Amino acid sequence: MRSAIFYGPPGSGKTTLARIIARMTGAEFVELSAVSATVAQVREVLARARERLGANGQRTILFLDEIHRFNKAQQDALLPGVEEGVVTLIGATTENPYYEVNSALLSRSQVYELEPLSVDELKTIAARGAAEIGAEIPDELLELIAIRAGGDARSVHNIVELAWQTAQAAGEPLSAGHVEDAARKRPLVYDKTADAHYDFISAFIKSMRGSDPDASVYYLAAMLESGEDARYIARRMIVLASEDIGNADPHALPLAIATSQAVEHVGMPECSFALAQCAMYLALAPKSNSALRALGAARRHVREHGAQLPPDALRSAAYPGAAALGRGQGYDYPHDRPEKVSPQELLPDLLAGERFVELDATEPELRDRLQRIRDARHR
Repeated sequence: MRSAIFYGPPGSGKTTLARIIARMTGAEFVELSAVSATVAQVREVLARARERLGANGQRTILFLDEIHRFNKAQQDALLPGVEEGVVTLIGATTENPYYEVNSALLSRSQVYELEPLSVDELKTIAARGAAEIGAEIPDELLELIAIRAGGDARSVHNIVELAWQTAQAAGEPLSAGHVEDAARKRPLVYDKTADAHYDFISAFIKSMRGSDPDASVYYLAAMLESGEDARYIARRMIVLASEDIGNADPHALPLAIATSQAVEHVGMPECSFALAQCAMYLALAPKSNSALRALGAARRHVREHGAQLPPDALRSAAYPGAAALGRGQGYDYPHDRPEKVSPQELLPDLLAGERFVELDATEPELRDRLQRIRDARHR
């Protein structure tokens, strides 16, 4: 068997597939993690594989998880054993091997790209996991678990186990709430002793968002008088300039960035004038949260359904082996078209026609241009 590199997202079955191959071929299976393995350990594995092959003819599969974490010297240590056929190397990586793995190893390996598991496949995995722990999970919750797992089989098992344990501990039947809680990332915990710090910055931001320059300057003054870090205030103003104003006034973000630079170069107390100037401008500027809404809609879709791979035509073709993976083929170059607008579907196949961007009345020019572009793309 030729050495191989399994390239795919977490939970797509790279380790499981390697173990199946070892079991079906009768080979000895040795597993190492590139995160912790050393060159000495690799050489020891090769020595034992050589002895095993000479003594009873049994071959050895060396499974190296996270192979991209090996540096050049560590990867080079694998070469003699791979070249001589002492071991069959199976490397697993979530990173593109054409970037992360030495060309010498790549030339001696076959690259296999694993796709994220589908919802139906994850439902099957969830059902099997539930059966293992004696959990009773209705079909609609199996589907919810599969969706929340985002293509990751390990995540499916974690959600099933945690949701079921939570429901059992509460003496309740398993519900969507238990699944959502099990799938949710842990929130960051803030310092509970710093209430005023967060209360005043919150009031400051909400006053600028609410177009009240008087309240904005008041809360700014209160923070500065209390010794708040001016750099922190400036950073929050940069965020507001994009989150709450955006393209309704494209000058807001450059002004906020310039204010931050003024804080760094001038320092307190003189930079307070720049902070006040910017706060007043941001409060009086027209407001639009279209960037927030567009990004939020897109991120919700990714969290709920997983990140869909771009069409092959859009993926990078700037590395050796890209053509073999079908990258960049069929790309429609918009500069070849009079209107400079590509009619090609640029979203992943499963998202064709999805709309995340909706502009406000405070962005009339951009809104009109967006409509013209969408019309041109779908003639």
